[in-house]
Amino acid sequence: MAGCALALAGCSEDDDSQEPPPPPAPAKALVVGHRGASALRPEHTLESYRKAVEDGADIIEPDLVSTKDGVLVARHENEISGTTNVSEVAKFADRKATKTIDGVQLTGWFTEDFTLAELKELRARERIPQIRPANTQYNDQFEIPTLTEVIALAKQLSEQTGRIIPIYPETKHPTYFQTIGLPLEDRLVTALKADDYTASKATVYIQSFEVANLKALRARLGTSQSNWKLVQLLEVETLRPYDFTVAGDTRTYADLMTEQGMKEIATYANGVGPYKRSIINVDSEGKFMAPTALVRNAHAVNLTVHPYTFRPENSFMPAPLKVAGPDSTRTPAGLIAELHAYLDAGIDGFFTDDPAVGRQAVDSYVP
Repeated sequence: MAGCALALAGCSEDDDSQEPPPPPAPAKALVVGHRGASALRPEHTLESYRKAVEDGADIIEPDLVSTKDGVLVARHENEISGTTNVSEVAKFADRKATKTIDGVQLTGWFTEDFTLAELKELRARERIPQIRPANTQYNDQFEIPTLTEVIALAKQLSEQTGRIIPIYPETKHPTYFQTIGLPLEDRLVTALKADDYTASKATVYIQSFEVANLKALRARLGTSQSNWKLVQLLEVETLRPYDFTVAGDTRTYADLMTEQGMKEIATYANGVGPYKRSIINVDSEGKFMAPTALVRNAHAVNLTVHPYTFRPENSFMPAPLKVAGPDSTRTPAGLIAELHAYLDAGIDGFFTDDPAVGRQAVDSYVP
């Protein structure tokens, strides 16, 4: 009866007929290089994306913001004092400003106040040097890449590796950029259609923490781009999409995670990208709790689930998986154990800062 135990279908105690063949093996979970291989190179640089693919990432992820002249560039935030050397460039000292982004007041330097040519004068730096001190050796070496350059790199890496490298762009602060006359969506569609690689060959996952811009993209695209997938990102349950706040919609991300919420998401998106603790939380001691209904609710309406973010350092590990040493100490075995728990929960892929470890976790996983 071994076949019955595996298939869990089509078997009974007195069934003496020939056992059905086992179901096909599920596809391996996708390893998404979060901002590239950002545990090993300064994030959102071509070198970080290249390292991610070299280390086994299936997909690379550029976060997108706009320049003053409307060019999409890869930065996690439009405020760039923590990821570039801008604060030390005297000619740009007067660009320092205080702005309110998604209801939060920030002081620094913002991409929308620089032309692309000016941003190209800057150099990338490690965002969290206290956690990733080794990455500081690469400070001031790499440029801020444009979306077009990221696409060209993915195309080049595809040719070099013999496998299609999808991209997973995120529209950052879409409502904010709309209010300042620099909407991201039209420029994103134009850039993706301008290269045959993203227009028709590679899968492109377009993600957003907001809802309205994904709905607008679905209405605009319909089914015309079968290789483009829309992904609704989901923050922690108590927070609210910023476009909901602006519109006076009181629903939170928790509402989007319910059965009904997932049904609504499925009308315009192909997947969800939840914060990982919304799938498996930890108790007061850091031990994994039972999985929530999120994956089940998503899969019930054919949405893929790609949680974020899996990182290899002690600072980001639940207590039982930490190792001796400071927050910066790497614990690859801990990350693999964490990922195996999420793979058990049925995720379809995941965002990781260390694709090499993510690849080890996927390749060593036994359902």
